[in-house]
Formats: sequence, C-alpha cells, structure tokens
Amino acid sequence: MTAPQRPSLWRQRDFVRLWSAATVSVVGSQVTLIVVPFIALTMLHASVFQVSLLFAAEMMPFLLFTLPAGAWLNRVRRRPVLIGADIGRGVVLMSIPVAYVADALTIWQLYVVAFVTGTLTAFFDVADQSYLPAILEREDLVDGNAHLQLSYSVAQIGGPTLGGNLMALVAAPFAIAIDALSFFVSGAFITSIKRLEERPTRRLDDDGRPTSMQTEIAEGFRYVLGNRYLRPIAACTAISNLFSAALFSVFPFLIWNELALPPAFYGSVMGLASVGFLAGAALSNRLPRAIGLGPTIIVSAGLSTPAFLLMTLTPASLNVAAVTLFVGWFVAGLSQVVYNVAQISLRQAITPPEMQSRMNATMRFIVWGTIPIGSVAGGIMATVMPVRTALILAALATFISFLPIVLSPLRSLRDMPEDGATIREPGWRSEQTGA
Repeated sequence: MTAPQRPSLWRQRDFVRLWSAATVSVVGSQVTLIVVPFIALTMLHASVFQVSLLFAAEMMPFLLFTLPAGAWLNRVRRRPVLIGADIGRGVVLMSIPVAYVADALTIWQLYVVAFVTGTLTAFFDVADQSYLPAILEREDLVDGNAHLQLSYSVAQIGGPTLGGNLMALVAAPFAIAIDALSFFVSGAFITSIKRLEERPTRRLDDDGRPTSMQTEIAEGFRYVLGNRYLRPIAACTAISNLFSAALFSVFPFLIWNELALPPAFYGSVMGLASVGFLAGAALSNRLPRAIGLGPTIIVSAGLSTPAFLLMTLTPASLNVAAVTLFVGWFVAGLSQVVYNVAQISLRQAITPPEMQSRMNATMRFIVWGTIPIGSVAGGIMATVMPVRTALILAALATFISFLPIVLSPLRSLRDMPEDGATIREPGWRSEQTGA
C-alpha cells in the first residue's frame, strides 16, 4: 500500500505568503550583497581590512544576540517579530541613499547600518526558522524548506544580475533602495498570514517559579551539544562558515580592485551561475530518497571546497573569468541548498516545539558566530600576504568542515527519524513531561 499523497503546499495560502515574503526580501538582499562592498571599495576607497570589518559588523550580532533572542522568542509569538524586523531593516537601509544625496555617506555609516541590520536579521532568522513548524505539519517540513530554498534560488539568480546592472545605470547607493523596499513588501506579506500562532506558555521550574533566560539558554546548549545529529552539523557548518567568511570578506577586493571586473559583467555571471541554487532545490527532495538523508548532508558539504577553490583562481580575462565564476558558484549554490534543506529539516523534525527557538538560536550562535571571526581573519590575511594567496588558503581550509559529519552517525541515517523523542540524548529533560 502506498502512503497517501500530501496536498501541494502551493494550496496553503499562509505558506505561499511566507514563501513570497522570503523571495522578495532575498532578491533585495542579493542586490545589497554586491552593492555595499562596491560602495566601500570604489566610492569610499576603503582598504581590504576595512571591507572585512564591514562583513564582521553585519555578523557580530549573531555572536551577541542570538542566544537571548532564542530564549525570548520561546516566550512570544514569532510573527510580530518577523514583521518588526522587516520594517526596521527597510528603514535603516534607506539611510544610505539619503546620506548619499546629502553628500554625507561615510564608511562609519556603513558599519552602523551593517550592525543594526545584522541585529534585526539575527532576531528575524531565529524567529523565521521556528515559525515554519508553526504553520506546516511535520510531514511537510522537508517540502516546505525545499520550497523556501527554491525562493532563495530564484532570488540569487535575479538579485546579482539586477544589482550589477543597476550600478551600471544609476549611482550604487540608489540600488540599496531596492533592498529597503523589498523588506517593506516582505513585512506586508507576513502581516497577511491568517493562521494564528499559539502563544507559548511560560515555563516553570520545580518550585513553580518562571525559569530564567540563563537557564533556558543553558538548556538549549545542552540539547544541541548533547544530540548525536545536531552536534556534528553544528561543527561542520561553523567551520565552513569560519573559512568561507575569510574568503568572501576579501573576494570583493579581488573582483573590484585587482581584477577590475565590470559590475554588469560580474553581476550577470553570478546571477546566471545561481541556477545552481535551482538545481539544488530540485535535488533536495530526490537525493535523500536516493542515497539517504545523512549521506545527502555529507555529500553536499563535501562539494563546497572545490567550488570555492575554483572561484579564487578567477583571472582578469573576461572569458576565463566567466567560466571559473560560473562553474564555481553553480556548484557552491547547488551544494548549499541541498545541505541546508536536509540539515534544517532534520533539525526541525527531531526538535520538540518547546525547544525550537532555543535550538535554532544555539545553532545560529555556533554556526554564524564564527563568521565575524572569519571576516576579520580574512582581512588580516589579505593585509599581510597577497590577496590571491589569502583566498586560496581560506578555500582549502574549508575542507576541514567535512570531517565532523563524515565521522558522525549521520553516515547511517537514511530516513527522517519517526519521533524526535527517540533520539533525545541523556541529560536533556523534557519541558512538557519533566522526564
């Protein structure tokens, strides 16, 4: 007997609204990803180290705020947080074109904008990953994450192309307005979601008193680090982000200063190469069924290093640069989407509802907290050695991230565990049963 087919997620209006919000905001963010380093390097004449600090400023909030954000979001509804973070990011980003018109734009404003938007993104990201299980059934999580990764794929195709060509037509700061507007539109879509989210109940300790945030943060750490699947995923992603941050904090200097590639050319090539994200979204459901969920996570993680290495070898010749950038980014995008769909779906499925926000916050603290460290390290490396050498070393070092998952029980995990309770590790106490 075959299992009954699940209804299409495209018929679930609330999920479609969430999907639309994600698509619109990621398009804008992809524009900013290209435009802000261009502004810093070519208009404000920033050094390679100053640009690396720009990346670090945007990611530092994940070190500072994700843990308290996870504990706090465990006590409140997530949708208002998502809406507020979207509106806040739109307002802050609008300050860049306004300052440019007033002839007052400085690198220091870019640092402040990066830090504030990074802070709001930290809260949004933890709330977003915890919100999806609130509007989808457990059986739809893999499909839902695959659909969301599809939206990111579409955005990463159009965003860089749009950003590069906008810079060829108008002053770069005006292109930032696209990202600002995208956040306002995203907030409107989330506002229109109808399904009511249950208000979380405040947890009580053994004496009947509300638990402290410190206690809840510590429980989140114990849950993640004590779980035989979450622990290697956290290690793999954190190490990969450490060295890829070192690479991509310096990569714009290679593109804009040393190679002097035209913005429209670079944006178009990277946009076309982003079809790799679409390919990854298409494979993200099929590959786990073919080789198993755990092996899918392992194989997809192993593809990143050769992809990054190829990109660091990009020459000044436009024809050859088009090939290295296209192939490298295509493979990197494919592997990233497959890895994220598989590991995020596993995390969501094995984690009980009362632990979702803290699990996501702890994972974000671990895996994104390494990014500002890597960004600064990349800037230092590119200051004391040739930029190309620093990039190649960072790309090669990403291979270390492959080891924690290869040596973990993920090797033999074929299907999604039926019940998260079957793999809870000793030492973690259920908040619902007190067991």
